[in-house]
Amino acid sequence: MTSGLPASKAVYIGMEVVIAVSSVIGNVMVVWAVRINRSLRDTTFCFIVSLALADIAVGALVIPLAITISIGLKTHFYSCLLVACTVLVLTQSSILALLAIAIDRYLRVKIPMSYKRVVTPRRAGTAVLLCWLVSIIVGLTPMLGWNNLQLLRDNGSLITDDLLVTCEFETVISMDYMVYFNFFGWVLPPLLLMLAIYVEIFYMIHKQLNKKVTASHTDPRRYFGKELKLAKSLALVLFLFAVSWLPLHILNCITLFCPACEKPEFLIYIAIILTHGNSTVNPIVYAFRIKKFRTAFRKIWKQYVLCQDPVGRLPQRGSQRGQSHERRLRQNDDDDDDV
Repeated sequence: MTSGLPASKAVYIGMEVVIAVSSVIGNVMVVWAVRINRSLRDTTFCFIVSLALADIAVGALVIPLAITISIGLKTHFYSCLLVACTVLVLTQSSILALLAIAIDRYLRVKIPMSYKRVVTPRRAGTAVLLCWLVSIIVGLTPMLGWNNLQLLRDNGSLITDDLLVTCEFETVISMDYMVYFNFFGWVLPPLLLMLAIYVEIFYMIHKQLNKKVTASHTDPRRYFGKELKLAKSLALVLFLFAVSWLPLHILNCITLFCPACEKPEFLIYIAIILTHGNSTVNPIVYAFRIKKFRTAFRKIWKQYVLCQDPVGRLPQRGSQRGQSHERRLRQNDDDDDDV
């Protein structure tokens, strides 16, 4: 069965499987960490959970479908189109989640004293739902008619009158839609806006840190110092997203503006691998850059993988010490403000 499979495609499928498993495990850990650690339940991490859910869907749903498409499966046109639109919905939800995170961090630095009054959990939840609603509308637009069905009919590419096609992304999705509407309308502007927001965040934080250097009260410096560290970590997430997705959008631009230009197959595979691989890197960034996540991941590993009691089984005689230790653990969860 695999004898007819080209080596490049076999390597591609193998890498996709590894990415899918890593993405699901890593992002489930992120959601789990937020659930068990009360100090992670603020508005920023609400948006991070939304991003993680999109990445879980990429690993569990999009990558298996991408592997199926790469084999050259013949499907109904609209079935293939729905698969392609699913990818677009999840991509757009990731972009809007990153934008929401950037705006949230900006407000924390711009209005630190009134932030909790302005950005309430209810408003954060509404923002998450709005991000997903916009993503669904943008991603499913090709299902409403902006697709290649008429083009395939005109050039006789349809296999039968039953609308069967060899399911590939470029077969069903219009490059006009991908470049003019998706990339120029809903990918590039949010990325540029996020870049401007993070530049402004770093400027405001450094300005506050420099202003407070000689002050005797150290709390503002501590607050803005933590904000700077977390902003750097989240800016890294944004940078990795841009690096992962821009190559594929550049290839789409080449397809639209230079139809005669050849695109080597290995470049297409690399671009696709980068986009899917982005779903696996965020948990790694959180683990190495954000102490709260690192601590939560360690607790999950010890308690649920190694089956170790995090508090420890102490003899009954030492119950008072055990309760004291448990109180200290709870206090650490509440007071662990380091990032």
